[in-house]
Amino acid sequence: MSTPTPPDGTPAHSTTGLHDDDMVGIPIYESVGDDWSDIAAEAARLGEERIVVNMGPQHPSTHGVLRLMLEIDGETVTEARAGIGYLHSGIEKTMEYRTWAQGVTLCTRMDYLGPLFQESAYCLAVEKLLDVADDVPERASVIRVLVMELNRISSHLVFLGTGGNEMGATTVMMLAFEAREDVLKVLEAITGLRMNHGYVRPGGVAQDVPADIVTYVRSKVANVRKYMRGLEDLMLENPILKLRMKETGYLSMAACMALGVTGPLLRATGLPYDVRKTEPYCGYETYDFDIPTATEGDNYARMMVRIEELYQSLLLVEQACDRLEATVGAPVMIEDKKIGWPAQMSVGPDGQGQSPENVKRILGTSMEGLVHHFKLVTEGFRVPPGQVWQTIEHARGTMGVHVVSDGGTKPYRAHFRDPSFNNLQATAVICEGGQVADVVVSVASIDPVLGGVDR
Repeated sequence: MSTPTPPDGTPAHSTTGLHDDDMVGIPIYESVGDDWSDIAAEAARLGEERIVVNMGPQHPSTHGVLRLMLEIDGETVTEARAGIGYLHSGIEKTMEYRTWAQGVTLCTRMDYLGPLFQESAYCLAVEKLLDVADDVPERASVIRVLVMELNRISSHLVFLGTGGNEMGATTVMMLAFEAREDVLKVLEAITGLRMNHGYVRPGGVAQDVPADIVTYVRSKVANVRKYMRGLEDLMLENPILKLRMKETGYLSMAACMALGVTGPLLRATGLPYDVRKTEPYCGYETYDFDIPTATEGDNYARMMVRIEELYQSLLLVEQACDRLEATVGAPVMIEDKKIGWPAQMSVGPDGQGQSPENVKRILGTSMEGLVHHFKLVTEGFRVPPGQVWQTIEHARGTMGVHVVSDGGTKPYRAHFRDPSFNNLQATAVICEGGQVADVVVSVASIDPVLGGVDR
């Protein structure tokens, strides 16, 4: 039975290795046989038992370094808090010391699973400040839609794969990452890089897509559909997965609205809010797609919403391919040479660098053009004074960009409303009252990327 310290201060028997003098005034409990319930009852009576578990700072389904502080009562989480800042990189401040064009290279590294969303949002904001949004070529907007939707697919596949792996389903992760590999190969063929692309630029995109890209994209889309059917067979009716995800991590629509939670988490509560529909950009209003929703608001509903979004993104990719075929040869960068960098590039015979013909075309146009290009690269273009707010539908929810210009060649301020930061505020709501085992599943359903949270 539990044996607290006698009133006279004489320490009870201890096996802790501490000296008797060190134990004065400290309650000591001994347990013999099946008396754990008595110990717990005594601890509750004294009101001194408070177990706090640090989950992290580590990488539990969070795509970055997150610290979760859990107060538990047995296996039940009574309080949950998220500790952030371990991945802080100062990107927003650094952007104030780089030109407007160089800002793309910085902001693409925030949420490293959704780089093309940051690039596109930032460039759309800069184009608003420059008052050239209507001058961006149609083909450039189509390419932006194509790469953003491919990025949405790759991001959701990481969610499915890592979430499954956290529950012990290694096969789910293998299938999801094989599908993602096909998507990354397409992005590499278009941008030259698998991640952190720096491809979207103010005024358009860095260069046109390869000539045979449409055929390549369609072949990879077909592969991704096959992988998705395999993932659905493994996951959707799996009794273990349903037990772990259904009726766990509940988040209501009211809680989402109070916390500023958006994206799949909000749509899993039944509200079909998507910036691509409510405040269209890049011509999204001309595409045919649906906004998947669910009403349960639990972990399973959030997974289902993302799976349906994968299929909608595949449809958007196919529509973008049709438009690319219809606009072959059209420009992909704004005509204003004071803003737009050369974008109609051609690589050398080794597949790298620039071909001699292309270098001759750029340098041989005129001495004035060469001088201007040099100044554009070294100093950057000037943006009229003012401030704008631009939103897009990121893979994780509403991303906002607030850009301020003082009339110079660098941003006075560039601030990003990253959806992971707001969505992470729901950690306490979805974890408290649940089991410790449900915490990782619930946090994985938020799908936070700490590079975006800590930017």
